[in-house]
Amino acid sequence: MMNLVRHPTYCVAALIFLTIFVFSSSTYSQPGGSEQGRTIGKVSLNRDLIVLELNDSALGHTNLFDLTGRTLHFTPDGSRYRIENLPLQWDSDFGPALRDGEVSLQQFTFPFSNQRWNAFFVDTTGAISFGDRGTDANPEYGNRGGKGVSIGRFDPLSEAAHRVIDSAPAICVFLKPRMSGSRYVKELKDRVVVTWDLSEPFGNIQDFTWFKTVNRFQAVLYEDGQVEMSYKELAAKDAIVGVYPVLSGAEKPLAVLNASAHPDVAAHLDVRGIKLSTQDDILLKVAFQTRGPVLPDGDKKLDGITYRIFLDKSGKGRGKDEAAIDWTVEGVDWRGNGPHYAAFGQGLSRKVKVTGDTIAIQGILPASLRSVKEIRVFAEVSASEASSEPIERISPQVVRLSGIHNPEVHLSSLTNKSGSFAMAYESFHYLSLPNDQDLSCSVIKALGDKFDFLAYYSDFRIDNQEAGTPSNGPVGGNVTGIGQGQHDLENYCTRGRFQWQFVQPVYVGSNQMQKEPPSKAPVGSQHDITFYTQIAEKEFGHTLPPYNYAMSQLGHEMGHRWAAFVTAKVNGEQIILGPVHWARGLQAQVKFPYQRPVEASAMGGGVWKENPDGTYKQLDDDYYVPATGYSYLDLYLMGLISAADVPDFFILKNLVPAGKDADGNPIFRADKTKITIQDVIAAEGPRLPDVQHSQRKFNTGIVVVVEHGKTPSPDLIERANDIRRQWMQYWDTTTGHLSSMTADPR
Repeated sequence: MMNLVRHPTYCVAALIFLTIFVFSSSTYSQPGGSEQGRTIGKVSLNRDLIVLELNDSALGHTNLFDLTGRTLHFTPDGSRYRIENLPLQWDSDFGPALRDGEVSLQQFTFPFSNQRWNAFFVDTTGAISFGDRGTDANPEYGNRGGKGVSIGRFDPLSEAAHRVIDSAPAICVFLKPRMSGSRYVKELKDRVVVTWDLSEPFGNIQDFTWFKTVNRFQAVLYEDGQVEMSYKELAAKDAIVGVYPVLSGAEKPLAVLNASAHPDVAAHLDVRGIKLSTQDDILLKVAFQTRGPVLPDGDKKLDGITYRIFLDKSGKGRGKDEAAIDWTVEGVDWRGNGPHYAAFGQGLSRKVKVTGDTIAIQGILPASLRSVKEIRVFAEVSASEASSEPIERISPQVVRLSGIHNPEVHLSSLTNKSGSFAMAYESFHYLSLPNDQDLSCSVIKALGDKFDFLAYYSDFRIDNQEAGTPSNGPVGGNVTGIGQGQHDLENYCTRGRFQWQFVQPVYVGSNQMQKEPPSKAPVGSQHDITFYTQIAEKEFGHTLPPYNYAMSQLGHEMGHRWAAFVTAKVNGEQIILGPVHWARGLQAQVKFPYQRPVEASAMGGGVWKENPDGTYKQLDDDYYVPATGYSYLDLYLMGLISAADVPDFFILKNLVPAGKDADGNPIFRADKTKITIQDVIAAEGPRLPDVQHSQRKFNTGIVVVVEHGKTPSPDLIERANDIRRQWMQYWDTTTGHLSSMTADPR
């Protein structure tokens, strides 16, 4: 069989937005415990679809890009900037194209962030960064190079804007992840002109368009430190724009919260004081000081420990139920590599600085506190997530917020008379991401606890750079032996029936909600479904089924209810098979293929064949497009086949490319470890309920989500209904009719 070329999905394994995301999408979980969901809209039925009309402002408001045809002019005012919004200034002579993003200035140095720079990095994300962070600076010109501005793969831009502070010094002309195209640089005697001609991602499962889009914008950096950002033509409507010099002003003490001694508590948990300070009137810094040295990263005792401070504008100053901003430092073990400190909260940087007996965090004031003159501040320390009560509470204290301001501005309204800014930026974004517990509770409270799965689709976009969605749920059904257990049922408003769901609605205009690609969509390895559609009949004797991308997403995300979290114990060694998606080298051939003779699991892994010379041929990879079925291991974890029905398999490690065969299949050298299902059971215990008593009938609620006062569009209704019908067919096929799926809201 011909090995089809596939474009690897946009993938960065990283700690992002309160969760781990790996592969094209993944599971989502909130650290520090979950809060019970609330109803965020009105539920009704449209035949076999569930309609959720959101409450007014349930997901905030959009702030879409409004600077096309304009130029922002930044004029230095000491270490600060004055900003003006002017008619478009545009240099049509772009100069030569950049190859790798590195720019070295030959005729002048550019002053920025208290240094003069003779080099910088131009990223396809639309940002200019200075300095190779982590290396010594040139005392005259600063660091050469710089390697781009980084934000989390799934970070909402509304949240990511303040986190760019961690990547400073940088100039964000139109910072938008996943863009691609050309960059041009032209240096003159007194200025350098940088021009971008980029497209949003297109043609793939996580994209919003089948075709290239046009995004042309420009930056001019002057010898005297002036900066111009000009916007000629922008199809994209969401990005981060602004200047991010390093904040280097002296810290100003704000307040000290003293705590009573707790000699019966471990020294690293006994907080004796909390110091609050500000920097450049922008950053709010918080330092927890404990009685003794805090635990280092990697210490097993760190897992689940939380240090939490509340910034409460209500004046009541007590309890999580109040309208208080919660900044939390927690020990989390995201990937089984040992606990590490992580920071979570509105406006909070993810960086945690641990030295001796001090844990320090910093952030900006969240929007809800921007006009507040004073707040009550209190804190808690908990030993683990399982603790029902904190082991220490620091009493509320009134703190005045005089002089602190948020650096986010409305750029289009600024004039030279608006004052000067040490740092200034604006986040242009779509509606906020919903809380996943709120989604499930809205449906279940209205219609009853009758759904195993919930999938959401909408007429509006969410503040996410990818068109797909991660997934999460309480793992209802009380199944053991699969590497994760039931949890947080009450928070999802279920008594145990509901199990898994999309975290956010999928936009009706995205590729994923299209029945098939447009006839003129580009063909090539980067445009999977178009490519497969045109060769499927020739290679496989049939055309691809409709809504293939939608089935890829549904099959993969709902498969996370059982997979891929297990390990195996082989000769006393614990082998991780995932931890969130099957490892690339795991032999995970599908038992009941969806559409092709040989498929790798929708949950990852591959299909491998050992060659006579000891190398391994890859017959299918871990990219789940076009839609694929479930492996033998998946089906065992789902309770649909017995342990005896799972053939021995293996995992390949240390993969090294070794060419391709005559059919184009990749060949690798690797180290092979044989695995049996008994090795998995040795690590996780048997799957219970077993195959004779497992759940076989499932029901999915297909939910169309609309904004307040609106009704679903005809396109949304039609496509959601089509996906509903195709999902039931997909499930029947990929489970070999060992299980059934309905999508009945009644």
